[in-house]
Amino acid sequence: MPALPTPAWFSAPGAITDVAGIEVGHCSDSRRPTGCSVVIARAGAVAAVDVRGAAPGTRETDLLAPGHLVQQVHAIVLAGGSAWGLDAASGAVRWLEEHGVGLDLGVARLPLVPAAVLFDLQVGDARIRPDAAAGYAACCAASGQRPAEGNVGAGSGATVGKLFGMEWAMKGGIGTAAVSAAGVTVGALIACNAVGDVLHPGSGAPLAGARRSDGAGLRDSCAALLAGKLPTAALAGRNTTIGVIATDTLLDRPQAQRLAVAGHDGLARSIAPVHTALDGDTLFTLATGASGRRADAVLLATLAAEAVARATVRAVWLARSLRTAEGLYLPGLAGD
Repeated sequence: MPALPTPAWFSAPGAITDVAGIEVGHCSDSRRPTGCSVVIARAGAVAAVDVRGAAPGTRETDLLAPGHLVQQVHAIVLAGGSAWGLDAASGAVRWLEEHGVGLDLGVARLPLVPAAVLFDLQVGDARIRPDAAAGYAACCAASGQRPAEGNVGAGSGATVGKLFGMEWAMKGGIGTAAVSAAGVTVGALIACNAVGDVLHPGSGAPLAGARRSDGAGLRDSCAALLAGKLPTAALAGRNTTIGVIATDTLLDRPQAQRLAVAGHDGLARSIAPVHTALDGDTLFTLATGASGRRADAVLLATLAAEAVARATVRAVWLARSLRTAEGLYLPGLAGD
């Protein structure tokens, strides 16, 4: 595969933890591999979600709909393991309660922790999945430092370019980025497990994705589809890109939901095809309001899309190659 130039912003990408009030932690299980990641807002954050893929796996997303009573949540969990991985959120809830974080009910504090999962069960032993202990461990590891990227957390077993079969796929991962302008910061954490290809932000050419059977490079999934090549990855839900967008500005629930919508523009710039019947693409928004200020809606949307696109590219750019005990080889752009 020909080398593509590193994006100009890559040396100073920022991170979702640049947003005041946000912490991130990972738990990675090297046995399969799989894992989970948690984004914590201890003081609470106005939250929303937008689901564009047709096969999502989620928890507590109904409470994020505009018009519902509770406005803030305290963490978001991203996990591998398909629907089994949703159990990781239970561990996060336990950790947050132990640390006095949650909605004050008078008799107890209730942590509100929505979650989304991706399908990584084809990579190694599918009996090994993130559980409540993994979610707890991810919280124990959380901090305001720049989080690790690539083959960690929810990105541990992520893959990309599966439209024509897993044998031609490449390693996906998790990435983060942040963009600031006019005193506003928006960051993103993206676990990329797309059925489609991830695109180079400069040229739009496939960066990581479905490989050609002759080993001479990438086949370009969209070009193959347009030429009449039919997908062989027919089972819905075996893919999915999930993530969290965070900002330090003041937003209400409808505004936060619009920011999640805008974030999907970043996925559309960096993944093709995207939002398919085979994916469960889901993005959350967390608005901490730590800056105490409001921002122009168009600026926020632009920053969100850019942060998501950059984080998605980093998720594959920093992914290392993987070979499972079952003989599956997944080359990564970061090498072995």
